[in-house]
Amino acid sequence: MILMVTKETVMLLFNKWNTGDIEIQDSGLKNVIALDPAIIPISFGRHEHQRLKKAEVHIIERLVNKLMHFGKKYAKNTGRMGGKKGRVIKTVKTALDLIHYETGKNPVELLIRAIENAAPNEDTTRIVYGGVVYHVSVDVAPLRRIDLALRFIAEGVRESTYSNPKTIEEALAKEIISASSNSMESHSVKKKNEQERIAMSSR
Repeated sequence: MILMVTKETVMLLFNKWNTGDIEIQDSGLKNVIALDPAIIPISFGRHEHQRLKKAEVHIIERLVNKLMHFGKKYAKNTGRMGGKKGRVIKTVKTALDLIHYETGKNPVELLIRAIENAAPNEDTTRIVYGGVVYHVSVDVAPLRRIDLALRFIAEGVRESTYSNPKTIEEALAKEIISASSNSMESHSVKKKNEQERIAMSSR
């Protein structure tokens, strides 16, 4: 009689990082942060034409998509990083390695903490009433909170590497580490606090 022993294989991100045991502490973001097992997080744009489907896109891929916006400030996917998805995936992979070397922790978990700390809860919107424009404070939807947090992180990386010999990998690693500890040195945490301060004054 031959006894067959099957070992359950765990799919690791970039063959290094386990995302299955990461706990999302912000209860409002649990349904919109995707940490499905994947070696290379790439969906080939299957979600593009379906409403709210980007909530199912891996959080690393969403970070990669934000980092590809490296052209003019308000022009999407233009300039030297437009369309360079493979290159940006390698950049994020190197940045995760740098985070692990510096902190000794799971870098994907630190990214989740950084997103939770950089995701604003309030924003302002314009309401026209009787020909007068009012700025009113509103709550931010969970999916937009993730979008804004990733945008703030990408903006911080872009600004810190402009006319600077520091590499994009080092800037990304530093931004994620500082945002994960809710440090005011982080560009994304500063932007979140500024946005919430403006919204608080518009209540």
